[in-house]
Amino acid sequence: MSDARSEILGRVRSALADVSPAVAVPAPPRITPVADLVALFCERVEDYRATVTRCSAAELASVVADAVAGLSVVVPPGLDLAVPGSVADDDLSAAELDAIGAVVTAARVGIAETGTIVLDHADDQGRRAISLVPDRHVCVVREDQVVADVPDAVALLDPARPLTWISGPSATSDIELDRVEGVHGPRTLHVVVVA
Repeated sequence: MSDARSEILGRVRSALADVSPAVAVPAPPRITPVADLVALFCERVEDYRATVTRCSAAELASVVADAVAGLSVVVPPGLDLAVPGSVADDDLSAAELDAIGAVVTAARVGIAETGTIVLDHADDQGRRAISLVPDRHVCVVREDQVVADVPDAVALLDPARPLTWISGPSATSDIELDRVEGVHGPRTLHVVVVA
């Protein structure tokens, strides 16, 4: 160890000599159990100015078709849903994705407390670019994928996979706090919650 480093560390140790030992940090508080996590999830997603549609599995195809009506659509190659007129992403360039109006993906998990959707970019969610470049993102979340809070979600996620956490449409504010949507991702988020 260099003399300078030893001296600095010695000074730090000396300064901390009379500091009490570390106190145990309690676990973060958990939300009170909610009777209907899915209803809370939908409410929180709507708070972010996103559209939420609840439907049955039988209604899913129709609801998604309505959500992307009149738009060109890209879907990830592993999405198990026929979207009329869609093209499967086969490594479309950023310019090609920018010319597409909407993307339809699945999700890995939905978080009720925060209204957040997490994608881990499995085959039914596609690569990150398709969820960020088209102007409208239609994301399908099954009710059984909704968990209470962030710790519950993290327990389900693989940290080795790329993760995209989505809380509403892309938005930012300038120095005068004027909200602008769509700067860093989709301008419109439509979440379809399937029973």
